Amino acid sequence: MNIDEARAAELRDKLADELKTAGYIKSAPVEAAFRTVSRHAFVPADTPLDVTYHVDSAVVTKRDEHGIAISSVSAAYIQVAMIEQAELEPGMTVLEIGSGGVNAAMIAEIVGADGHVVSVDIDEAVAERAAELLDANGYADRVSVMAVDAEHEIPTFEQFDATIVTVGAWDLSPAWLRQLAPDGTLVVPMRMNGVSRSIAFRRTNDHLASTSAVVCGFVPMQGAGRHIDREFRLPDANGHAVALRFDDGAPDDPALLDGVLASERSEVWSGVTIKHGVSFADLHLWFASFLPGFCRLAVDEGTELAQERKSWFPFAGVRGDSFAYLSVRPALEGAGAEFGARAYGPHGQEAATAMVEQIRAWDEQARNRPEPTFAYWPTGYTPADLPEGTAALHKTHGLVTISWPTG
Repeated sequence: MNIDEARAAELRDKLADELKTAGYIKSAPVEAAFRTVSRHAFVPADTPLDVTYHVDSAVVTKRDEHGIAISSVSAAYIQVAMIEQAELEPGMTVLEIGSGGVNAAMIAEIVGADGHVVSVDIDEAVAERAAELLDANGYADRVSVMAVDAEHEIPTFEQFDATIVTVGAWDLSPAWLRQLAPDGTLVVPMRMNGVSRSIAFRRTNDHLASTSAVVCGFVPMQGAGRHIDREFRLPDANGHAVALRFDDGAPDDPALLDGVLASERSEVWSGVTIKHGVSFADLHLWFASFLPGFCRLAVDEGTELAQERKSWFPFAGVRGDSFAYLSVRPALEGAGAEFGARAYGPHGQEAATAMVEQIRAWDEQARNRPEPTFAYWPTGYTPADLPEGTAALHKTHGLVTISWPTG
């Protein structure tokens, strides 16, 4: 495919302007790196330029045998946001976990000739592709590419001034912490009860504390750091199914939900409204923090819920033999929506009420307030007491806390 380089440069500059205006690009070094690196040189050759240079278009570079994306070039907004989070400086040695090429190239531009980037990927084919593209674009001497499982320590390197993880991580590998310089920054898309944030962590005494967080979504980690969700499929009368996916805390007795879709549906409305086009991503994180039985919802085509897609969001809560899911209905004279919950099961009314109570709590305690902060406590350093408004999520190698501002 022949690329119109002038058109590509025009689109890249336009996107840089858009990212700067939106606040994703904050510093001159990140802006210069984004304007310098030819993003289109790192995506599949048949990718249209307007997709490559769209603010929130991720481009899949590899799928597994089931067609599920396992490697991609992340959307431009999250790439620059995470690089900004890392607070890179010239001369740094930076570890990138999850190879693609373009991200490593931008990092290399920022750390300069005296710095170095180590880009690793568990998939040998992905690492080989990244190495070839980086070489072809003049970065071979500034970026080392390795095919290794980053759950373990990276060979030949002792410490990194910054580590940027570009795959969804359920936990922090102890190796990442061992190889992070004492004053280094770890930027990682952390999966917390099914909801992700790109969190920048720095060491604070015996734990890691967040310095920033950005809403994001990434393909999940593979290898030793992989985490497998538990999924329960609830069939309807026509042989289709609704799936409930649990990152953690799955019900002890999922058989209680057998036949639940045959029950009469309940609904409860919160009185909490939102205008169209306004983000409510913090509500998802609030659910992940405080809603008992929280899970993600997916539906087969042909189910009743599939026919009502515009009236709900894929977040649910299980309560014994019943489950509720986040729903909306028109409000604000057509300019917005009201949040509520619809539910199935013998105790659907109680499940819906529990969700609505959390919607109201979010509206009263967290909405339009400072963002929550995050901390990671490695095993052996668990805090004795957690302040009010803090959720604790247990991981394999430690504990994640989400602290919502109070007062």
